Amino acid sequence: MKIAVLKEAEAGELRVSATPETVKKYVALGASVAVEAGAGQGASIADADYEAAGATIVADRKDALKDADAVLAVQGPDPKALAGMKKGAWLIAALNPFGKRERVDEYAKAGIEALALEFMPRITRAQSMDILSSQANLAGYKAVLDAAAEYGRAFPMMMTAAGTVSAAKVFVMGVGVAGLQAIATARRLGGQVSATDVRSATREQIQSLGAKAIFVEDVKGIEGEGAGGYATEMSDEYKAAQAALVSSHIAKQDIVITTALIPGRPAPRLISDAQLQTMKPGSVIVDLAVEQGGNVEGAVAGEVVVKHGVKIVGHRNVPSRLAADTSALFSRNIFNFLSAFWDAEKKAPVFPDDDEIVLGIRLTKGGEVVSERLKA
Repeated sequence: MKIAVLKEAEAGELRVSATPETVKKYVALGASVAVEAGAGQGASIADADYEAAGATIVADRKDALKDADAVLAVQGPDPKALAGMKKGAWLIAALNPFGKRERVDEYAKAGIEALALEFMPRITRAQSMDILSSQANLAGYKAVLDAAAEYGRAFPMMMTAAGTVSAAKVFVMGVGVAGLQAIATARRLGGQVSATDVRSATREQIQSLGAKAIFVEDVKGIEGEGAGGYATEMSDEYKAAQAALVSSHIAKQDIVITTALIPGRPAPRLISDAQLQTMKPGSVIVDLAVEQGGNVEGAVAGEVVVKHGVKIVGHRNVPSRLAADTSALFSRNIFNFLSAFWDAEKKAPVFPDDDEIVLGIRLTKGGEVVSERLKA
């Protein structure tokens, strides 16, 4: 089996889909690995490191794609950039199936079997393959560092001979993987942390990290958790109660981190322009959902903007801002996926058509789009 590792073409994408660590593991399983020259440069990995691990470095993408059985990438490549990829080969990457639906159709026409890693089911045996969790973990950490960099004051309480410096008040909205890591990081930096989520089950998680849980208490029958642990769209009654609660709480905060996403839909609006106006000048908001439309009114993808004296940080592709570590985790996610289906005799993975993981991530097969989530 030949595995091709592509150099990312998307602007600002510094991650890579395989590291020398995982290349060595693929070779040990009996596969050959071709790495496009410079693929690991953004993640501080030299071509020589790949060669030392057993890979072949190729300068021309066509040589990497030729006869490849599996093509690995972080973000789904433009279908035109995959010319020469053989029919029936696997494309394994984060393919953004909802945002770039037309690419999925092109993959199908080209006879490529596209496997979208972000569609990995949230089940126990797939936890080690879950790119959304591994990347969100570090994004939550980086969001707090980005907030600290923009915030014009210290994070922890400091007692000095000249007087006391108050701790920064940090509010985390959305307590998934990114939110929980943001809470933990803000606590480590000495912040006074509170958090909220539409899923009532997160209350104990918030409290276990030493943060204060802020929840709507007077609206009955609300759970907010859908399939796979993802948040769902909430009722108008809940939204009104949540807005009132946030408005009273947000005015007292120095830093707000928003992380709320709903798969396949625009990010829910958590903070309005009117709520921004209640915040103190010099406050900072980091919107981790900015590329899906943003949780914050006025957030701009790729920019740090100031509205009503509040800085709104909207960095794109936050995981790429920690490319070495996120690449290591992303690469292990892919290896864990392939090795789970590896057939020792064939020296290649075998994907059963009825397997829950395979059914979840497979977008195309036999020239057609087969994913039920895209047909819905």
